[in-house]
Amino acid sequence: GMGAVYRADDLRLTGRECALKEVTYQVTGLPDADEAREQFYREASTLARLDHPNLPKVSDHFSENGCDYLVMDFVGGPDLQTLVQEAGAKGDHLQEKQVIEWAAQLCDALEYLHSQEPPVLHRDIKPANIRLTGSGLVKLVDFGLVKLMMPDETRTVTVVHGRGTVSYTPLEQYGGETGHTDARSDIYGLGATIYHLLTGQPPASAKDRFLQPGLLAPAQELNPRISDRTDAVIQWALAMHPDQRPSTTAQLRDVLLGKAPLPKKGRSGRAKRESNPAGSWARALGANAALLVVVLLLLAAAAYVSYLPDGGRFLP
Repeated sequence: GMGAVYRADDLRLTGRECALKEVTYQVTGLPDADEAREQFYREASTLARLDHPNLPKVSDHFSENGCDYLVMDFVGGPDLQTLVQEAGAKGDHLQEKQVIEWAAQLCDALEYLHSQEPPVLHRDIKPANIRLTGSGLVKLVDFGLVKLMMPDETRTVTVVHGRGTVSYTPLEQYGGETGHTDARSDIYGLGATIYHLLTGQPPASAKDRFLQPGLLAPAQELNPRISDRTDAVIQWALAMHPDQRPSTTAQLRDVLLGKAPLPKKGRSGRAKRESNPAGSWARALGANAALLVVVLLLLAAAAYVSYLPDGGRFLP
């Protein structure tokens, strides 16, 4: 509802395909057209300076008939949302090793974005915005919610105001221009993306988790093949408060790859559903079925003995 993206041919460079992102301003809450256009060109200039193998290159920008356009590389190949759906249709999950490899590439891209002056936040990381190229590289596309953090942090530059996609959006991002988002907001989106890729379903939204603490199902509960380390890293990245998440994508990447130990604050073991005590009891009983049978037999024997003459004592 805030624009469109077209696959286009470059008429000046024969054979080159590009993605043409059209930005419109007919959305409630956007600044007036002149201010929005000024912000657009500032953002476009910033994006045009970016050069990273896991990001599409922005090559041009222009205005036409009251709309502004970004010209960037066209990225072929399927998006990761499609790959998750294909695996689910076969009753399977994506392989953890492959997902971690993709996540490491995304960490590299985000580390590059966050190291810019001013830092660049993506704010809409999700499987549908990540494409897998024929060479095996993943590319983070769609800069529709990009936000430039100004040095004094008193104002931000955002061309398209939005809140992201609910399952991948941290609570602080719902504050709009009054909420403070930083690199840890992108880390939340990346954690939610890894969760979805490995479990086949997006995590519970931050808003729902705020209202129902413990609502988030552990990733291992949905896919028991996920390693303890990966499960713990996902929980760490999806912490509700930014201070409880990894501080940088480099830290997240190193722990995810096993190059660094998981900090104590990120060690929570396998998560439990606090909001589903019945489910927790069922899992506990299932794990201790043998012990439960012994206890029931002993209780039955004690009850039987109590009904015997003299409490079941043998008489001389």
